[in-house]
Amino acid sequence: MNLYTLVRPEHLNHFGKLFGGQMLKWVDEYAALAAMRQFPGARLVTIGMDRVVFTRGVESGSTLRFHVEHERTGTTSVTFKVNVFAQEMDTVDEYQVFETSITFVCVGGDGEKRALPCRARDPRADQD
Repeated sequence: MNLYTLVRPEHLNHFGKLFGGQMLKWVDEYAALAAMRQFPGARLVTIGMDRVVFTRGVESGSTLRFHVEHERTGTTSVTFKVNVFAQEMDTVDEYQVFETSITFVCVGGDGEKRALPCRARDPRADQD
């Protein structure tokens, strides 16, 4: 699944580059969307991110592409790999700026872990 966003001035840090916290917010949101689409009706919450790697700064006006791909499914959790690519204004090439894996756990109304639903959507249905 690919999702896109535009880096605007309000997303920048005090050095004029994309604020890392904003990137983490988008990664969490977009991976959660993929998880919710794969397991409709499940109550999924973020339990963790693996190694967080920022490889390059991002300029205002750049377009970001978030490539979210199902990585693995456990009994109560599901993990997605997220790679982020930037394309600066007036260019045709994009470059990788971030990668991580993010895991969601299924919880019940009481907040306790529970098994993921057996009937998951095929994640390949969201491929571009």
